[in-house]
Amino acid sequence: MVSRIVTVVLLCLLAITHAQLWWGAGSMDRVAELRTQINELQASNDAARKENERLTSEVNGLREGKETVQEKARSELGMVKPNEIYVQILRP
Repeated sequence: MVSRIVTVVLLCLLAITHAQLWWGAGSMDRVAELRTQINELQASNDAARKENERLTSEVNGLREGKETVQEKARSELGMVKPNEIYVQILRP
C-alpha cells in the first residue's frame, strides 16, 4: 500500500513539473518569445551603436578641422567662398 502511495505522489510531482514546463511562467513558449525579443533588442542596439559611431566621427571631424565645417556649409547651406562660382549639376 505504501509503495502505491509513493508511486502516486511521484507521478503527481512529475505531472506538475511537466505542466510547469509547458504552461508555466518558464514555459518553452515563453522562453522562445523572450529569445525573439532579445534578438530584436540586440539588432536595435547594433543599429543605434553604428549611428552613435557615425555621429561621434562627425563631431570629431567638426572639432578637428575647418574642412569638414566648410563641406557641411557647402552641402547643407549652399554657401560659397568669396570670388567663387557655385555650379549645381542636376542629373535626370
